[in-house]
Amino acid sequence: MNTVQPIKDRQTIEKFKTCLLKRSYRDYMLFVLGINTGFRIADMLKLQVKQVLNSHITIREDKTNKEKRALINTHLRQELDKYTQGMEPEEYLFQSRKGENRPITRIQAYRVINEAGRSLGLEEVGTHTLRKTFGYWHYRRHKDVALLQNLFNHSAPSVTLRYIGINQDMMDETMKEFFL
Repeated sequence: MNTVQPIKDRQTIEKFKTCLLKRSYRDYMLFVLGINTGFRIADMLKLQVKQVLNSHITIREDKTNKEKRALINTHLRQELDKYTQGMEPEEYLFQSRKGENRPITRIQAYRVINEAGRSLGLEEVGTHTLRKTFGYWHYRRHKDVALLQNLFNHSAPSVTLRYIGINQDMMDETMKEFFL
């Protein structure tokens, strides 16, 4: 499995949104929900419309079997309300186009995100990019690794910092002017 990176540039995030929106509103919302909640793709794909109608999204994580809640802030609420307009509560949020009431697969989600990334010249992009992007920007804004560790259910702050690429950024910064 290839290592993927967070998107560390706001303009690139906006370009990513634009690219996905041109393709499909569903794909755009997959990206928006991922970078604003930090949920794993497997958990997001199981979401039904009824789960995003309240103030929080509550899920039981596949990987950890722990319950997780994410606040739907005003901006995300506006996006979700627009997206779910006319959808039935029992429908999957990221509906497959192959008939029946089924979500898209992890493979399809990967294709959507990876193809958009490649069209923007990004190499290390996949479904985990969404979660890592959330973590990277949450850390940059709040500088609270313990809170982010808790949000991600990581075992140690060092795991969280490595996961979002902060350790690598700090190491790179120290090497820029280092020469003997």
